[in-house]
Amino acid sequence: MMPRMKLRLLFLAVSVALLNPSGAQEAAVVAAVTSHVDRLCPDLLQLYKHWHEHPELSLAETQTAARLAEELRQSGCAVTPRVGDLGVVALLTNGPGPTVLVRADMDALPVKEQTGLSYASTVTARDQAGNLVPVMHACGHDMHMACLVGTARVLVALKDRWRGTVVLLGQPAEEVGDGAKRVLADGLFRRFPRPDYGLALHVSADLPAGVLGYTPGFSAANVDTVDITVRGLGGHGAHPDKTKDPVVLTAQIVLALQTIVSREVDPTESAVVTVGSIHGGTKHNIIPDEVKLQLTVRTYAEEVRRQVLAAIPRIARGQAEAAGVPEDRLPLVQIASDYTPAVYNDPALTQRLAEVFKGVFGETHVLLRKPSMGGEDFGEYGRTPERIPICMFSLGAVGPEAWEASRRDGSSLPGLHSPRFAPAAEPTLKTGVRAMSLAVLALTARP
Repeated sequence: MMPRMKLRLLFLAVSVALLNPSGAQEAAVVAAVTSHVDRLCPDLLQLYKHWHEHPELSLAETQTAARLAEELRQSGCAVTPRVGDLGVVALLTNGPGPTVLVRADMDALPVKEQTGLSYASTVTARDQAGNLVPVMHACGHDMHMACLVGTARVLVALKDRWRGTVVLLGQPAEEVGDGAKRVLADGLFRRFPRPDYGLALHVSADLPAGVLGYTPGFSAANVDTVDITVRGLGGHGAHPDKTKDPVVLTAQIVLALQTIVSREVDPTESAVVTVGSIHGGTKHNIIPDEVKLQLTVRTYAEEVRRQVLAAIPRIARGQAEAAGVPEDRLPLVQIASDYTPAVYNDPALTQRLAEVFKGVFGETHVLLRKPSMGGEDFGEYGRTPERIPICMFSLGAVGPEAWEASRRDGSSLPGLHSPRFAPAAEPTLKTGVRAMSLAVLALTARP
């Protein structure tokens, strides 16, 4: 005879299933996703390692795109290559219902890998300027692609659990802020089903593997680039009185630019003005004719962006006029016409997914995160006239040993774009595929 306690637990489980059939269905879906992810993981790990070992730079992702297209085709998708030149669009159609876009970026960075992994990249390639540079997936796009393929395979296996259309996008050139524009200009929302939702994930170098992060509203910043040529009148370093020294003027401009954020922008708003490069002069005792500056400007709100960009040429010109620089030698300020717009995570969609994740991974493994001043061109998909709600969530990628060591001794962890950054492959991949699969299933669930 079954013990009384077991009988009571069995009766309780049956009662819960009968009284809350949707809860039982959700539990079954979670179990099915987990089972499929465990089964798929070995193959996905090999695929991830392949991409990690064979990275390609922005606008050169030829072999990466071809492999992604083939993997998605073999997974059961209808694949269209060369969207926006190198983009890959794969469709899963499953009757009438919502359309969900899932995007993964494909490009790598000009970084020399120092991870010591057995599958570390030793690739070199020519960049757009023709320079021979090392290449590494230092931002986790290899992991993003592996999660995309895994999600496709889970959704194919669970077609009885959802309905609608899933648009799986392999996007080129995220690192140069150009890829999303390219695929949209080539008709992503015209040639293919227009999404009702847009989703993406991004590995995080400051969250442990198995943990997810979410940020309603602004989560990544507008990114503008500015070039300033500070012009003067050069001469001998022993006779500065006979010159208009652009080096001293440059120093004054750099310091004055910092007052834009500290004294002009509303303190409740966020902005960054960083001078990342200064080049001028050739010799100790020569005052040059000019100095070149390169700036990155980060903002969230469009009105703050306009305010900051308007202040830069005003300050550069004002400092030069105060130094007595002639009108025909005032600074030249060039603000790039193309910029990477901020990512604005639709609050309702983001909160909805966060609740799904909390129900599966647990409250302590789903964290509300502050916005970042980093850039991400995923925001482009939410800025078209259709204004589809989008959400990019964070995927913890730090291995447990490294995470604990950092917490124990305060040592810093390799960040994104670092030559030493590498996700803890298996737990990151499993969590990413589970999370993205469950997100899509939540948005396309059969009634």
